[in-house]
Amino acid sequence: MNLQLFAAYLLITFVLVIAPGPIVTLVVTTGATRGIRPALATVGGTTLGNALLLTAIALGLTWVLANALILFEVMRWAGAAYLIYLGVQAWRGAAKAADPLPVADHVHFARGLAVALTNPKTIVFFTAFLPQFVDPSLPVGRQLAVMCVASTLMAGTTDAAWAVAAGLGRAWFMRPSRARLLARLSGTVLIGGGIWLSLARRPA
Repeated sequence: MNLQLFAAYLLITFVLVIAPGPIVTLVVTTGATRGIRPALATVGGTTLGNALLLTAIALGLTWVLANALILFEVMRWAGAAYLIYLGVQAWRGAAKAADPLPVADHVHFARGLAVALTNPKTIVFFTAFLPQFVDPSLPVGRQLAVMCVASTLMAGTTDAAWAVAAGLGRAWFMRPSRARLLARLSGTVLIGGGIWLSLARRPA
């Protein structure tokens, strides 16, 4: 590995994964309303989704670059629709009991996986930036593998931290008035994220 390039890549990736977005919103909402375990199940799904996307990009970077516009459009509309659906569900849940009914961990895992796979930010960012940090004098495959693993671990760790923090504050959030406010706020953010994705510009 070219350590100078790799350090720059890690720094930029860290900024990307800690920035609030659809994944962070879903994890925090799940932790605050359901608890740490469901939130961590969600993180498991988002981590797998990120790993699958990064692996696909690394293995087929040439094909991805050639079809980036099509991929972006598909992911953009699928992600927008799913985020709006989750937002509407959150708003509907706000009108019900403050303590939501239990949901199986695999459902939270599937939601996390779906949001991660339909997040065009991941495709656009890593398609554009992975090649910039590859040293052509070194084995390309090994460099891409190390960068993808590092990115997946970094995203999983920061998402898990969000999950635990939100879960620890669940008792405060679960007071009836605060629970309704949180549900409506998170629903609004998710719907807003879906609208933002639908209006997002395609990568150049």
